Amino acid sequence: MNLKRFRATHACILRSFLILLLSVQSAFAEPSRLPERRRPQFENVSGWIIVPYVFDYPGLGKGYGVLGGAANISGTYTDVAGSIFAGDVSGEALGISSIHLVPQKLILDTGVIHVSNATLQSYSQRGMATEKNDYTLLEFVNSSFYGGRLLATFFERRFEVYAGLYSGSAQFQSIREPDGNIIIEAQNAARSRPTTMVFGMQIDATDDYVDPRRGLRFNVSNWRTPAQDVGPDFFYMDYSATAYIPLGRQSAWAFTYLRSDAYVLRQGETDYDVIARNQGLDCDTITDLQQRTECEQVINSIIAANTYGTATSLGGLSRLRSYPEGRYKGAHTEFFGTEVRWNLTEENKPFNIVIVKDVRVAFQIALFYEIGTTADRRSELWDITRSSYGVGVRMVVASGLVYRIDFATGNEGFQTSIFFQYPW
Repeated sequence: MNLKRFRATHACILRSFLILLLSVQSAFAEPSRLPERRRPQFENVSGWIIVPYVFDYPGLGKGYGVLGGAANISGTYTDVAGSIFAGDVSGEALGISSIHLVPQKLILDTGVIHVSNATLQSYSQRGMATEKNDYTLLEFVNSSFYGGRLLATFFERRFEVYAGLYSGSAQFQSIREPDGNIIIEAQNAARSRPTTMVFGMQIDATDDYVDPRRGLRFNVSNWRTPAQDVGPDFFYMDYSATAYIPLGRQSAWAFTYLRSDAYVLRQGETDYDVIARNQGLDCDTITDLQQRTECEQVINSIIAANTYGTATSLGGLSRLRSYPEGRYKGAHTEFFGTEVRWNLTEENKPFNIVIVKDVRVAFQIALFYEIGTTADRRSELWDITRSSYGVGVRMVVASGLVYRIDFATGNEGFQTSIFFQYPW
């Protein structure tokens, strides 16, 4: 990136944060403009869950595991959750969140995950111009990731600033066909050690932090990935806005928008042979022409990422829910979504069903529609789009969680996802 573009980019970042700061000043200068909070924003109702589960997530694989968690331990605001899982992806994970270093002001989240083996989908090219089965599987072994986020919150959680650091390491082992057959095994591939830093701000002008039904929410964040080995030095900016329109006294209609743009400060390695050696791949040794092409596509995708950087992807649990996790990648992303959240009940009912204990606040049915696009060149956004639509079932509980099951469909088929918290 030349000096002129570098300065323009950083000026853009400064303007974004200044706009948010000015918005905060304007909003809190006239509190009457803000929706009143429906309830206290820091609840310490205790709850826990211990449940076996099976998973089948395209892009991650199939497997089973055990999940355990406890919310608001011993009257504090701290939550702990952990999982052991096996199958196509096997490993362990532990997270501790809402550690109040300064009560209701300064909050720490931290976690670690170890994955013994995992296979991830790698599509033949970035962007939107690939079909459902245009992918190979990349196998990684002995991977570990860890990180933490420090959040400062003010005015009943209406204004927040946060900073985080996430790092890890992974060993690339092989490229496989979708059926699991090996195309090529990597020979002495360099171990990747990615690190990402984030700084962001959020304005929450809604009636509730966990379960909003009225108001607006804005978020801007900067995600920086310094150069590592042959990779690029780049960052991406995320801008999101969500509006919540009340439907009667209990329900809401949500509208969300996301824009994500990557900016490369220094390109990574773009020489094909250097990348191939770094990944431990010699595609020329593959006699099958189709498999050789698939091997070369993996290297070309790395070159594209080193050239353009990578913004927030589409697909998975939050955006385009009928597509695999990280299905569509590129340097620029734009996304729109809408979701009607119809509350069937509004209550304060304790429950204990052996594996789950909490206080049910609301039971909800949701209808959603999403559309998005991603591309390496900004001018190509919206040349090709993908959409999802479906229905979800949610249970909001007093400990601060939202148990969520979504059933989504799109032009690549049907997908079920089970997770916690709203998608946006």
